[in-house]
Amino acid sequence: MPDRLRMVGARFWARHGALSREAVTPQPFEVDVELELDLGPAGRTDRLDLTVDYGALWQAVHEVMAGPRRRLLETLAEAIADRLLQPPVEQVRVTVRKLEPPLPGYVAYTAAEVVRTRARVSEPGRQPR
Repeated sequence: MPDRLRMVGARFWARHGALSREAVTPQPFEVDVELELDLGPAGRTDRLDLTVDYGALWQAVHEVMAGPRRRLLETLAEAIADRLLQPPVEQVRVTVRKLEPPLPGYVAYTAAEVVRTRARVSEPGRQPR
């Protein structure tokens, strides 16, 4: 089973959504991120530079959430995944939840989740994983 790092329940107030009023009034969002990478080197050496720094991870998500308005949760999740899918990360799962969606009745939240895998340059004669 692959190794994983998780950041769960990061909360942000942001202006994203398809409705014009959502561009004006900030609303609460929650983001979960799961990164798949080899944690062995960091685990054996206790070196932060051999893993993903949680502070940098939070900052990257924050910059997307605080950045230009996106109309769709799918677009937010895609932008976060794109930002995080850098070596040593092999795969990322991003869930973006809108905690107070503008619906005519109560729902706990709406959400979009994407899973993206980094393309690898294969060695001659070797099949990509």
